[in-house]
Amino acid sequence: MKINEKQLELVDKQIKRILASGNYYSEVYKKAGITGVSSPEEFAKIPFTDKADLRNAYPLGIQAVPDEDVVRIHSSSGTTGKPVIIPYTSRDVDDWATMFARCYEIAGITAKDRIQITPGYGLWTAGIGFQAGCEKLGAMAIPMGPGNTEKQLQMMMDLESTVICATSSYALLLAEEINKRGLKSKIKLKKGVIGSERWSDAKRKYIANELGIELYDIYGLTEIYGPGIGINCPDQTGMHIFDDYLYTEIVDPVTGEVLPDGEEGEIVITTLVKEGAPLIRFRTHDLSRIIPGECSCGRHYPRLETIKGRSDDMFKVHGVNMFPSQVEEVLGLVDGVSSEYKIDIAHDEIKNRDIIMLTAEAEGRVDFAVTAENIKKLFKSRLNVTPKVTIVSINTLPRSEKKTKRVFDHRDE
Repeated sequence: MKINEKQLELVDKQIKRILASGNYYSEVYKKAGITGVSSPEEFAKIPFTDKADLRNAYPLGIQAVPDEDVVRIHSSSGTTGKPVIIPYTSRDVDDWATMFARCYEIAGITAKDRIQITPGYGLWTAGIGFQAGCEKLGAMAIPMGPGNTEKQLQMMMDLESTVICATSSYALLLAEEINKRGLKSKIKLKKGVIGSERWSDAKRKYIANELGIELYDIYGLTEIYGPGIGINCPDQTGMHIFDDYLYTEIVDPVTGEVLPDGEEGEIVITTLVKEGAPLIRFRTHDLSRIIPGECSCGRHYPRLETIKGRSDDMFKVHGVNMFPSQVEEVLGLVDGVSSEYKIDIAHDEIKNRDIIMLTAEAEGRVDFAVTAENIKKLFKSRLNVTPKVTIVSINTLPRSEKKTKRVFDHRDE
């Protein structure tokens, strides 16, 4: 998906504005001799940027507008060391809300809907983004925020919420509670807008079936506005990304080579009109591919396949590179196993070798010992690694209101 003339013009304006601002990136571009961009070839020579640059520019080194133009800051979740702080202008906030409202519309959500928002508010971009988009759409926002499941269920029933916005982990928790309490007939949910973390097909099916709803993957990251920069349509053929606000590339995570449409790699995003903290060729570390061709829904926005994972989520055992998505695929092949799991990686000093321990949940109707053996065999045949497997009852592993951490590497402790 080559950058078009209109997008090139917008990137050129962004570069000139960055250079005039004197911010962190102005120095990077001056040293690289970048004064603007007028062709796809010139654009391809612009250096990538990533989260390490944003931490180096802490706290507001990437700000490209005067202080009086900044109306809000957000900070990304799940980071270590210095946080990443992103300033927003009023236009940025409005553009984000416009994109988010567009996401709701693509999912078939209207002003008549009642949208229960469970992601967190505050420095994180989640809750406030879901709410701003809801208000832009004209729907009723029910700004619950995370946690207090008892209150969530009460409001869901009393206010007859029709849409639930959540992480997949919290949507799972709510689905399990509704199932356990026999409340399915008392809720009016029709759709779920789920974001923040990748999720397996098994988890998706369980949530959809238990809540009786259509599910939509919403995409975004704090550095690039927040959630709401793309969503999958009812045809479920990938997530539409709004190319009037963003230009998206897919690159090889190791070499940085730009890959053709259809090949899987790392998502790189350029903000075309963002004012407070414009980013050009930002490496997201999210893994996906651009789906070639037009969507059957008739929309012309380019499409990304549902996020497969993150390049920095990779873990290595016995020389084998693995991703959580591969673990989830294996577990999805075993009868009676839930989507929840935990992996612990440690080093056996006596044998001088790494060991991988997998804890998975299974339904009471299956034989736990047989299930563990089946998982071991599948791991060996598909990933060439044999873990120690422990099977526990459903609902044994902890549930989370936010993202759930599933891989724990104890080798560096």
